[in-house]
Amino acid sequence: MNSIVRFAATLAAGAAAMYFFDPATGRRRRAQARDRTAAACSDADRYVRGKCQYAAGRLQGAVAETRSRLASHPIDDARLHERIRARLGHLVEHAGAVEVEVQDGRVTLSGEVSDAEAQSVPRAIGRMPGVVSVESALAARPSASGPDQESAPASGQSAQPAPGPGGQAAVGPTPSL
Repeated sequence: MNSIVRFAATLAAGAAAMYFFDPATGRRRRAQARDRTAAACSDADRYVRGKCQYAAGRLQGAVAETRSRLASHPIDDARLHERIRARLGHLVEHAGAVEVEVQDGRVTLSGEVSDAEAQSVPRAIGRMPGVVSVESALAARPSASGPDQESAPASGQSAQPAPGPGGQAAVGPTPSL
């Protein structure tokens, strides 16, 4: 078995030598092989550099975030208020319905939100940097799927589409002007 492998390797080496040292086209083939090898090395170098820069940026961001969390610099109430308003936009369906008051890092939330939001919002706001405590005066409004929903058809009635501009029911997409 070993002699077969050695013979095949010798045969392949001889064929490669004939291919690259051919007097008619060997010079061109060697140049192509050299260029392809250089291009592959350049591509690999660019790939590795990109990955290293990405990793370095991620590490730098993690270090900056850790330093920020460990630093004990106070956040003024106006800035904390704006940060809380911005965070509420991600936490609550109707952020304008929630009033926020901040006094020395103590946050008071009031307004009307859904039942699930009334539970989760104070916890999320309490985890924000600069918040000392959270007092929740949020009122839970009834859920939209309740029986007193106006858009739900009464029992025994089927849901009909509203009449369109010509008095006919609009079905399908409305053409744009």
